[in-house]
Parts: sequence; structure tokens; C-alpha cells
Amino acid sequence: MSKGFNWSAGDWISLCAAAILGGGAFAFRLLAIAPRATVGMCAAANAPAICVPRHAVLMLQYYQGFGWAALALGLTAFFLGRRAPAALALGLGIAAVVNYNATTGIIGAAFGLVAWLGLATGRYQAKA
Repeated sequence: MSKGFNWSAGDWISLCAAAILGGGAFAFRLLAIAPRATVGMCAAANAPAICVPRHAVLMLQYYQGFGWAALALGLTAFFLGRRAPAALALGLGIAAVVNYNATTGIIGAAFGLVAWLGLATGRYQAKA
């Protein structure tokens, strides 16, 4: 028989953080990167303020920043047994998939999910 989940307040906060991070990346991509009109607006001489974070996200996408960050956080969560890096790895893994960094992002999200579920089910104890 399995023990079941032992959800704490930190787990719910981490779940909300992962959902906000992944959903925010999806919404930002949908609203600021995907429309063709933003390409022309950002190429203009007087570009709007949204073009600065748009450019930063596109550079992180180009250099695989989302995927490598998700992988680093996932490995940290897996080997150290911490909830916060596990939730961030899951959220950044979703953001990596949305931004076409799925090769490393999915692996990082999987490590984070395994660590998080291991902590939630009591299979191993969190370290202080």
C-alpha cells in the first residue's frame, strides 16, 4: 500500500508558483512574441517598452537559457531533496517547452517532479 500524499502549505505555494511561472511564460509568448505586429513595432525607431523583455526572452530562448536553468534546478532538487527548486524546475520546464527549449527543459522538469513527489509522499525526507 502506498502512503499517499502529505501535502503541506509549502507544497501548495510551490504548486501555485510553478503554475504562475509556466502559465506566465505561455501568456507572455502568446501576447508579446507570437503576434507578427510586435515584430514591426520592435523594429521601429521608437520601440515600446514591451520590446525590452521580449528581446530578453528571445535571447534566453536562442541560447537555451530556459532549458539549462530548468535542468540545473531539477538536478539540484533531485540531489538535495528540496521543494522550492523542484517547483521552480517544474515551472521553468514548462517555460522551456513553451519557448522551444524542450530538450533540456523536459529533463529538468522531470527531475523536479520526481523530487517533489518523493518529498510529498514521504519516500525521502527534506533536508533543512
